Amino acid sequence: MQSPIAKTISTSAISLEAAQALLAEARRACATRGFAATIAVTDAGGHLRAFERADAAPFLTADVAVDKAWTAASFGMSTHQWNQYMAEPAVAPLAHQARLMAVGGGVPIFDEGRLVGGIGISGGTSIQDHEAAEDALRAAGFLQ
Repeated sequence: MQSPIAKTISTSAISLEAAQALLAEARRACATRGFAATIAVTDAGGHLRAFERADAAPFLTADVAVDKAWTAASFGMSTHQWNQYMAEPAVAPLAHQARLMAVGGGVPIFDEGRLVGGIGISGGTSIQDHEAAEDALRAAGFLQ
Protein backbone atom coordinates (compact mmCIF):
# COMPACT_ATOMS: atom_id res chain seq x y z
CA MET A 1 0.00 0.00 0.00
CA GLN A 2 1.31 3.39 -0.97
CA SER A 3 1.70 6.25 1.52
CA PRO A 4 -0.69 9.15 1.02
CA ILE A 5 0.72 12.22 -0.69
CA ALA A 6 1.17 15.23 1.58
CA LYS A 7 -1.26 17.89 0.38
CA THR A 8 0.11 20.78 2.40
CA ILE A 9 3.30 21.99 4.00
CA SER A 10 3.73 24.11 7.09
CA THR A 11 5.32 27.48 6.62
CA SER A 12 6.39 30.19 9.02
CA ALA A 13 6.07 33.93 8.59
CA ILE A 14 7.28 36.91 10.55
CA SER A 15 4.47 38.43 12.59
CA LEU A 16 3.38 42.00 11.95
CA GLU A 17 4.45 42.97 15.47
CA ALA A 18 7.94 41.52 14.94
CA ALA A 19 8.19 43.14 11.49
CA GLN A 20 7.36 46.54 12.96
CA ALA A 21 9.86 46.06 15.79
CA LEU A 22 12.51 45.09 13.24
CA LEU A 23 11.67 48.21 11.24
CA ALA A 24 12.25 50.38 14.32
CA GLU A 25 15.59 48.67 15.04
CA ALA A 26 16.66 49.15 11.42
CA ARG A 27 15.74 52.84 11.58
CA ARG A 28 18.02 53.19 14.63
CA ALA A 29 20.84 51.24 12.97
CA CYS A 30 20.72 53.49 9.89
CA ALA A 31 20.58 56.67 11.99
CA THR A 32 23.61 55.48 13.98
CA ARG A 33 25.49 55.16 10.68
CA GLY A 34 24.31 58.60 9.59
CA PHE A 35 22.15 57.86 6.57
CA ALA A 36 18.48 58.13 5.67
CA ALA A 37 17.08 54.86 4.40
CA THR A 38 14.15 52.96 3.10
CA ILE A 39 13.47 49.75 5.01
CA ALA A 40 11.33 46.84 3.85
CA VAL A 41 10.41 43.65 5.69
CA THR A 42 8.80 40.75 3.84
CA ASP A 43 7.44 37.40 4.93
CA ALA A 44 9.06 34.18 3.71
CA GLY A 45 7.01 34.35 0.50
CA GLY A 46 8.36 37.80 -0.33
CA HIS A 47 5.15 39.64 0.54
CA LEU A 48 5.61 43.04 2.17
CA ARG A 49 4.89 43.11 5.93
CA ALA A 50 6.40 46.48 6.99
CA PHE A 51 7.85 49.41 5.08
CA GLU A 52 9.05 52.96 5.56
CA ARG A 53 11.00 55.51 3.55
CA ALA A 54 12.75 58.28 5.46
CA ASP A 55 11.89 61.80 4.36
CA ALA A 56 15.41 62.34 3.02
CA ALA A 57 15.75 58.94 1.29
CA PRO A 58 15.72 59.11 -2.52
CA PHE A 59 12.57 57.61 -4.06
CA LEU A 60 14.56 54.95 -5.94
CA THR A 61 15.46 53.41 -2.58
CA ALA A 62 11.83 52.31 -2.12
CA ASP A 63 11.86 49.70 -4.90
CA VAL A 64 15.46 48.71 -4.13
CA ALA A 65 14.71 48.00 -0.45
CA VAL A 66 11.64 45.90 -1.28
CA ASP A 67 13.56 43.93 -3.91
CA LYS A 68 16.48 43.37 -1.50
CA ALA A 69 14.07 41.91 1.09
CA TRP A 70 12.35 39.81 -1.58
CA THR A 71 15.69 38.48 -2.89
CA ALA A 72 16.94 37.64 0.61
CA ALA A 73 13.75 35.75 1.40
CA SER A 74 13.67 33.93 -1.94
CA PHE A 75 16.76 31.80 -1.33
CA GLY A 76 17.39 32.47 2.35
CA MET A 77 20.70 34.18 1.69
CA SER A 78 22.01 37.73 1.86
CA THR A 79 21.96 39.83 -1.30
CA HIS A 80 25.67 40.61 -1.21
CA GLN A 81 26.23 36.91 -1.95
CA TRP A 82 24.22 37.27 -5.17
CA ASN A 83 26.61 39.97 -6.32
CA GLN A 84 29.47 37.47 -6.12
CA TYR A 85 27.44 34.73 -7.85
CA MET A 86 26.62 36.96 -10.83
CA ALA A 87 30.28 36.72 -11.91
CA GLU A 88 29.75 33.00 -12.60
CA PRO A 89 28.68 32.41 -16.23
CA ALA A 90 26.22 29.68 -15.21
CA VAL A 91 24.43 32.07 -12.83
CA ALA A 92 24.80 35.37 -14.71
CA PRO A 93 21.54 34.95 -16.68
CA LEU A 94 19.64 35.39 -13.39
CA ALA A 95 20.63 39.06 -13.56
CA HIS A 96 17.72 39.41 -16.00
CA GLN A 97 15.22 38.37 -13.31
CA ALA A 98 13.37 41.63 -12.74
CA ARG A 99 13.26 41.60 -8.92
CA LEU A 100 16.61 39.96 -8.17
CA MET A 101 18.68 42.59 -6.33
CA ALA A 102 22.34 41.56 -6.22
CA VAL A 103 23.43 44.48 -4.01
CA GLY A 104 24.25 44.25 -0.30
CA GLY A 105 21.56 45.26 2.16
CA GLY A 106 19.12 42.37 1.96
CA VAL A 107 19.31 39.74 4.69
CA PRO A 108 17.06 36.72 5.31
CA ILE A 109 15.19 36.52 8.61
CA PHE A 110 15.41 33.21 10.43
CA ASP A 111 13.64 32.23 13.63
CA GLU A 112 14.62 28.96 15.31
CA GLY A 113 16.18 27.78 12.06
CA ARG A 114 13.11 28.53 9.92
CA LEU A 115 13.09 31.18 7.21
CA VAL A 116 10.36 33.66 8.17
CA GLY A 117 11.15 36.63 5.90
CA GLY A 118 13.67 39.09 4.58
CA ILE A 119 14.77 42.63 5.40
CA GLY A 120 16.01 45.08 2.81
CA ILE A 121 17.68 48.40 3.51
CA SER A 122 18.60 50.97 0.88
CA GLY A 123 20.08 54.43 1.33
CA GLY A 124 23.69 53.97 2.39
CA THR A 125 26.49 52.07 0.72
CA SER A 126 25.87 48.38 0.20
CA ILE A 127 28.13 47.65 3.18
CA GLN A 128 26.29 50.16 5.41
CA ASP A 129 22.94 48.75 4.33
CA HIS A 130 24.04 45.18 5.05
CA GLU A 131 25.56 46.02 8.45
CA ALA A 132 22.47 48.01 9.48
CA ALA A 133 20.24 45.06 8.52
CA GLU A 134 22.34 42.63 10.56
CA ASP A 135 22.41 45.02 13.56
CA ALA A 136 18.63 45.38 13.38
CA LEU A 137 18.15 41.61 13.23
CA ARG A 138 20.46 41.16 16.21
CA ALA A 139 18.69 43.88 18.24
CA ALA A 140 15.27 42.37 17.43
CA GLY A 141 16.43 38.93 18.57
CA PHE A 142 16.73 37.25 15.17
CA LEU A 143 20.55 36.95 15.14
CA GLN A 144 22.60 35.72 18.07
